[in-house]
Amino acid sequence: MSDITLGIIGSGQLGSLLCQAAKKLNVKTVVISDDEQGPAKNYSNEFIYSKYNNESKIKEFIDKVDIVTFEFENIPVDILKKIDLKKKVLPKPEINKIIQNRKLEKTFVNDLGIKTTDWAFIKQAKDLEKNKNLLPGILKSNTLGYDGHGQFVLNSLDDVKKDWCFTADYILEKKVNLKKEISVLITRYLNGKTYIYEPIENIHKDQILNQSKIPADINKETFTEAQSNAKLISEKLDYVGTMCVEYFIDEEDNLLVNEIAPRVHNSGHLTINAFNISQFENHVRAVCDLGLEKVEKISNAEMFNVLGKDIETYRSKTFNNDEFFYDYEKKSIKDKRKMGHLTVLKK
Repeated sequence: MSDITLGIIGSGQLGSLLCQAAKKLNVKTVVISDDEQGPAKNYSNEFIYSKYNNESKIKEFIDKVDIVTFEFENIPVDILKKIDLKKKVLPKPEINKIIQNRKLEKTFVNDLGIKTTDWAFIKQAKDLEKNKNLLPGILKSNTLGYDGHGQFVLNSLDDVKKDWCFTADYILEKKVNLKKEISVLITRYLNGKTYIYEPIENIHKDQILNQSKIPADINKETFTEAQSNAKLISEKLDYVGTMCVEYFIDEEDNLLVNEIAPRVHNSGHLTINAFNISQFENHVRAVCDLGLEKVEKISNAEMFNVLGKDIETYRSKTFNNDEFFYDYEKKSIKDKRKMGHLTVLKK
């Protein structure tokens, strides 16, 4: 075991896979989570069950670790900042302040000269009238949105419900004539060195990631632009760790940033088997300052998410040598819940 103890906030499948990567590097892990049954509990060296605003439990967590990271971004920034005063939090808490807020995130990206979908900030119903040129569009909650939560399709002003009181802020995004979606994972180290994985092509079903594959079926210009945008974003954020930039590609081959995930990402699960160093290992290496090792691609690959009751079928399957099934070992099965994934290596 190394001398480093990594603290991880959150105990979902991303936390579980981070713990497994850390173990490979002989890095001890302590996980704190408000989910007593989170799958990371099975792989961490120590698990602390607590609400994130429990000061005594947070202190216990801080005292046990050398460095802190997280597996999901919707942790209150003030809590991350309090932890950061005692033990370094990476990525920096200030980054989450931008990423948790769609208006700040899109403004940040646009200010870098990087395209997003056309959008407007919506605070009240009359703002929709002012921005009806963005219809048909998607109304998204300005904060705390993921996997399609807090999103409403608006084809016209007639779709605006009369009982909406707009107690929250929203972003209205113009609908894109979507050709495909891709993502780029980048790991940035404390010394500024980076490794950028090749773009991954993603297929969503009911607004949840269904399938990811490499290589992405895109042209060379889009490949290069997607990677260079991700590098610029990581540099301007002074990012440390693995992050993901999600993109739309429209019918005219315009590359548009959809959102930034300041963490390891579902689409990158295929890196566990398709590369010698996964996004998870690279993240642990970066935040623990273990140094960038040479990353090599082993194979093309496809990754399929296993949702809900489908996990029962997968648990009884037999797999070939080029198929790798990961069961997240979640205690309860829920409809559309991510329960595991399958990666298939391709020639």
